[in-house]
Amino acid sequence: MNLFEYTRAETLDAAMSAATEDGAILAGGTNLLDLMKIGVVNPTRLIDITRLPLHDIEEHDGGLRIGAMVRNADLARHPVILSRFPAVAEALLSGASAQLRNAASTGGNIMQQTRCSYFQDPLSPCNRREPGSGCAAIGGETRNHAVLGWTEACIATHPSDLCVALAAYDAVVEITGPDGLREVPMESFHPLPDANGTGPAPLQSGEIITHIRLPDSGGMARNARYVKLRERTSFAFAIVSAAAALEIQDGRIVQARLALGGVAARPWRARTAEKALADQSPTEEAFARAADLALEGAAPSGDNRAKITLARRIAIRALTRAAAGTPDRLPALPASVFEGDCNG
Repeated sequence: MNLFEYTRAETLDAAMSAATEDGAILAGGTNLLDLMKIGVVNPTRLIDITRLPLHDIEEHDGGLRIGAMVRNADLARHPVILSRFPAVAEALLSGASAQLRNAASTGGNIMQQTRCSYFQDPLSPCNRREPGSGCAAIGGETRNHAVLGWTEACIATHPSDLCVALAAYDAVVEITGPDGLREVPMESFHPLPDANGTGPAPLQSGEIITHIRLPDSGGMARNARYVKLRERTSFAFAIVSAAAALEIQDGRIVQARLALGGVAARPWRARTAEKALADQSPTEEAFARAADLALEGAAPSGDNRAKITLARRIAIRALTRAAAGTPDRLPALPASVFEGDCNG
């Protein structure tokens, strides 16, 4: 690990002043410190924001406004999250061990880096680490890489479970910087790769995520689920995942939300599929058609064609579970594809 300067910010203005291009924001540190230890990132300054007043969860216009320093464990167990945004809770509880959830912050979860093994190997060329150096993943081991929105410059996927559920719920990221406040929809916060690399950075120099805003979930509150396929049920990143929410009245779908994870460099909001579900009965046939639309344009980035099939099946399963209704208590294995087998 390289030598670095440590600064504890007591105010938001102080944090923004210190957050230059060669600095890094330290919240929970569950991703940043790991990357520093293996030499993937080498900031010359860490700006500790753990004392900033960003730890509150407040009701806001029927929804929630979540401080960037709210711990994942606290967010997952918040009563409003459980009652109105259950897919968020299910995503969080499937995302890491209890110890990591106690340390990880909401803002840090959004800003975590890809788990692409080539990105995490400083000896491999990677356009995310060094623009223009190439992408070692192309032609390499690609089982967990992108099938949507990728280019020859980068085929990495975004690892967050939380972001997939937030995108499905139309969450908005509030960012404060030298030019004031700006807001970015969660579904477009993470850039897709361009022809040269990873696209524009989500945050500019001096900018800090302060809050995540969840709008009112309306009639979808009790018909929402998150489903995740992973190599092991405990503490593993998604091969593919899906967050689904439905508003059902008189046996018809009034509105639908669907976002996929593990398939692209951002949570993949399937808006065409959502439109196709409107005014349909919540049947397997309707969900299968929606899944086909959600994966329209998908293409393997290597030896991962099976991922397209898996993503389609996970989308159908998430929609089916959402239609069946959110359980009063979260399952013992949140978001697991084996939930039904384990719960009898």
